[in-house]
Amino acid sequence: MRPYLLLALILASCAEPKSFYVLNAEGPAPSGGGMGVGVGPISIAGYLDRPNLVFQESGTRMSVSENHRWAGDLEENIARVTASNLGRKLGTGNVRVYPWGSDGELRYQVSLDIRQLHATADGDAVIDAAWRVYSLPDRRMISSKSWSGTEDLTNDGFEGMAEAESRLLGRLADEIAVSLR
Repeated sequence: MRPYLLLALILASCAEPKSFYVLNAEGPAPSGGGMGVGVGPISIAGYLDRPNLVFQESGTRMSVSENHRWAGDLEENIARVTASNLGRKLGTGNVRVYPWGSDGELRYQVSLDIRQLHATADGDAVIDAAWRVYSLPDRRMISSKSWSGTEDLTNDGFEGMAEAESRLLGRLADEIAVSLR
């Protein structure tokens, strides 16, 4: 356990004013066409269904930061980041985020279930996710997998947490992209 990390997160929680964070893609999806991929719907664990960032203090104790929040809807942020990351990995600019109007130009739909997404007192960010890939337009499930990963927090505090979670979403997209090739 890195006590300075826990102290930094606690002190950061007490600071005013509120800070807002986003998850970032590894970069933009390529422009133009390509294989059509729709991302969503995204579901998140109940403890994440709030605007606040969540930190695991011990095995079963979680801390919800009042002053450090997601800048928008977490599900939507995860969907947009995953769509951009998949577009980059698959070399397609034809990626959409659920809900989309028509399946006409899409070849695959990827739904995600984010079961864990938080930082720990050990200085790690964690993600645990499951996904399903459906072929379109017949909506036949062609893959159902899960993946868990951790990333070191390279910076202390909630900004480091958001950066590490962004890197984890990039690694998750690597795993999903294998299902689409």
